[in-house]
Amino acid sequence: MNTYLMYYMTGIIIFPVFIFALICQAKVKSNFKKYSKIMSRSNMTGADAAWRLLQLNGVTDVRIERIGGTLTDYYDPSKKVICLSSDVFDSKSIAAIGVACHEAGHAVQHAEGYSPLTFRNFVIPATRIGSALGVPLCLLGMFIGYSPLAYIGLALYGFVALFQLITLPVEFNASSRALATIEANGFLTSEEYVGAKKVLNAAALTYVAALASAIATMLRLLLIISGGRRR
Repeated sequence: MNTYLMYYMTGIIIFPVFIFALICQAKVKSNFKKYSKIMSRSNMTGADAAWRLLQLNGVTDVRIERIGGTLTDYYDPSKKVICLSSDVFDSKSIAAIGVACHEAGHAVQHAEGYSPLTFRNFVIPATRIGSALGVPLCLLGMFIGYSPLAYIGLALYGFVALFQLITLPVEFNASSRALATIEANGFLTSEEYVGAKKVLNAAALTYVAALASAIATMLRLLLIISGGRRR
């Protein structure tokens, strides 16, 4: 069977994962939108909450900055800066406090030398190479009939799956730290805490979907290689 034809036929493997990812994204946006409209009684902004979480954990060398976009929040370990979107930085909503504390949780992980985060940062360069070259090399190897090249492509793409696998404990732990701090220090009331937890749990599912997508892609490539070798 033609390599490219097999590639498109095995796309059925990706379809259920694609649907799952869409559902996860919709759930994140829905929960964030819902709880962004509900202001917390603490009167803390997202930036306030992130700063407070850092102080409680003895982290004093991390900056908090505002960036554009929606749900674009992240922590940059190389610059030691927490970047919060305007919807989070200035907002006093339940969602903003939850998201900001999650990103601050990553900064605490970094300060403590949390091993999964350290390992994830270590494999990022290989992940970028695997993401760019894995699939093309695999298909090229099968197209020219040189299976070792196809397996090299598969191995390179394996770094993408590895990165997504390592990301799970990193993200779940950051959310766990955030929620524990929120609850123990009264950032939110017990009712508001439930809303923040829903926002972070929905976000966590997107990382599960990313891992499922990477695994499905690897399986798809393996089937293509196996099918090509049987010809």
